[in-house]
Amino acid sequence: MNAPLRRVLVRLPNPLGDAVMATPALRALRVGLPGAEIHLQGGAHHEGLLRGLESFDAFHPVRSSGLAGLRERTRALRTLSFDAALVLPDSPRSALDAFLARIPRRIGYARDPVRRRLLSEPLDPPRERGRRVPISMVERYLLPVRTLGLRDAGEALELRVHDEPRRRARERLAEAGVDPDGRFLLITPGAAFGPSKLWPPRHFAAAADDIQRRFGLHPVIAPAPSAEEVEVARRVAEATDAPCTLLEPEPDLEVFKALIEGAALLLSNDTGPRHVAVALGRPVITLMGSTDPRHTAHLLERQRVLTEDVSCRPCGEKICPIGDHRCLERLEPRRAVEAAGELLAGS
Repeated sequence: MNAPLRRVLVRLPNPLGDAVMATPALRALRVGLPGAEIHLQGGAHHEGLLRGLESFDAFHPVRSSGLAGLRERTRALRTLSFDAALVLPDSPRSALDAFLARIPRRIGYARDPVRRRLLSEPLDPPRERGRRVPISMVERYLLPVRTLGLRDAGEALELRVHDEPRRRARERLAEAGVDPDGRFLLITPGAAFGPSKLWPPRHFAAAADDIQRRFGLHPVIAPAPSAEEVEVARRVAEATDAPCTLLEPEPDLEVFKALIEGAALLLSNDTGPRHVAVALGRPVITLMGSTDPRHTAHLLERQRVLTEDVSCRPCGEKICPIGDHRCLERLEPRRAVEAAGELLAGS
């Protein structure tokens, strides 16, 4: 029989949306282990994203992927004497810290021999008839928690927005000429994954124009702070006919959360802002191309996930392998406008 868990480490998945989809697993840990300390380890961006949640006690940023950073992290983790670690990402590197820190129970999925050796309790990815099957990432992150003998505590995604970031978001909108108390359409047209997730800028622009005309929502375009996403956002803004607002990139995730919280509707590729919107109870339209919708098929009541029925999707590739990007090129803006009408009528 395993000893009681006093201190647990959770290595977060790196993508923004995946970290949000891990919040039900964090809540299950907190409810199931009310007396334990729950520590998170992840990229520096995760700290602002998850700040304010009651499901963890401490955060340990991964600031360097080099050998010196690895040594520093493992020394720090070893002094804390963790009883167990849940390693949610799939890479061998993400399991190395817990292994070198000598955490006795190291639980996570094992897709290759190296990763399997780094874990004390390797889990096989879900399979049917010997083949891996896509499941909701919420469910995928809950399975390691169940390995500890704990029950689920609901599937709702969870984030918090604090007053100071909310004030700064309102200031940013006002400085850009947008009424913070007005109804606006927030558009996030980029994707860190790669171009296969990008709905064409002209489609975003056409949908934004029609949504503004039909429903009175002023389009606000909010790119992430990367040169590629800023360029995509600029192309969307240039293609719109009606007035729109292109914000400067917002590096502070707490302010970005507040911008999403204040929107009447989010129009997004299948990226992290989609999941932030779901966690904050905002309606969202997602344009999905190369990715498999079964990974995110949860909490769909206030979402519309739009796909095009082409034989090559979902391919899961970062760049369209046949070159014409038909899964998103053929996804017409009118479908996003129709989805906007449905969501706004029910909100």
